[in-house]
Amino acid sequence: MESFRLVADEVAAEIAAGRLRPGDRLPPQRDFARRRGIANSTAVRVYKELGRRGLTVGEVGRGTFVRASARQLGTALAEPSDSRIDLELNHPVVPEQARLLGDAMKPLLRPDVLLSAMRPVGAAGTPLARDVVVDLVARGGWRPDPARVLFAGNGRQAIAAAIAALVPPGARLGVEELTYPVLKAIAARLGVTLVPLTVDEAGLVPDAVAAAARKAPLKAIYLQPTLHNPLSLSMPVERRAELASVLTRLGVHAIEDTIWSFLRDDLPPLAAWAPEHTILIDSLSKRLAPGLTVGFAVVPEAAVANVTAALHSGAWTPMRFALEAAAQWWTDGVVRSVTSGKQREVAVRQEIATRHLGEFSVRSDPRSYYCWWELPPPWRADTFVAAAARHGIAVTPAAAFAVGDYRAPNAVRLGLASPPAETLARALATLSGLARSSPDDLLTD
Repeated sequence: MESFRLVADEVAAEIAAGRLRPGDRLPPQRDFARRRGIANSTAVRVYKELGRRGLTVGEVGRGTFVRASARQLGTALAEPSDSRIDLELNHPVVPEQARLLGDAMKPLLRPDVLLSAMRPVGAAGTPLARDVVVDLVARGGWRPDPARVLFAGNGRQAIAAAIAALVPPGARLGVEELTYPVLKAIAARLGVTLVPLTVDEAGLVPDAVAAAARKAPLKAIYLQPTLHNPLSLSMPVERRAELASVLTRLGVHAIEDTIWSFLRDDLPPLAAWAPEHTILIDSLSKRLAPGLTVGFAVVPEAAVANVTAALHSGAWTPMRFALEAAAQWWTDGVVRSVTSGKQREVAVRQEIATRHLGEFSVRSDPRSYYCWWELPPPWRADTFVAAAARHGIAVTPAAAFAVGDYRAPNAVRLGLASPPAETLARALATLSGLARSSPDDLLTD
């Protein structure tokens, strides 16, 4: 093996072992050559090799740095495969977001500002953060009172706090018959019984809520009325008004998850019709990035004390630094820029999905980052998921979203956001080919 590759292997091993960490700066090439006892020309080739492997990145005028994560080489579509294309997780990213987020955070890194941002904060957050949330969630003429805004470390914690505040252990929480899988886990941990409620083409059916409440008391319902996960349905305004009327009449609260509403802000939330019976939940994980996130809730006045207590008892209160970062990103226009970029990018992802899956029974929305694929016979969801995995592609079966005794269809959900566009296209082409074949074609002696 050529000597420069041996040296590159040594550096790669140091990175893998954690002795060189993401963001660490490598020495100038002349210094590197002297320390390793190699020629300057060999050091140049070592640095090029590290960059080719995706282990380092060079910044003009600054030097060479260890990358945050190694770039995956090769394709994940070969069979068998050691790598994976993840169509389960669904975090949209646009090329400019890292630069925008990083540039806007620079003022927070001044020692005096950083010291202030590291102080503890409660569930009520800060006045500026509450004003930011009001601007983020306001739509369709609806604008909440900042005094009703509470914060959690992330959206899941905000959901958990809302459930804990509204639904005692052993009591019943109504949910759409296909719902967010994490919601099922939260309910199980809190000892809450989930009641599946019928969904039609317009979303959750109000009569189903009333029928479930007649059988036994419902303490609350949880729903995603805009770009529902996994069906991409958005409840029209007429259905929202009807549902709000039913909730008000029954005295039942709604936990409204609006995590994807930033992709279509033309629909007022359910909270606009039933503000005293709705806890609106949102977070920054989809709008911006999942790594430094903050969850928030707009809470009816009568429920503020209980939700606050749940946030504190669950240790779900936010970091002040996250609130300060969110406020900075909003003030500098970063949130608007990144959101606009993701709204544009979703059209690209939808075009790729239509190109490769247009012949099949696929449900989505032009503004959605996922689609619901009812598989052609003789495929079953479990066998299709297994076949996709053999090709290095992870997809989510319908059963992951099903509640209670509801029989999930032979369908899978495809997340379109996480892989690069060209990788997504290759994955969907492979899945399309699988769907046109038969499970029997995969059998081997």
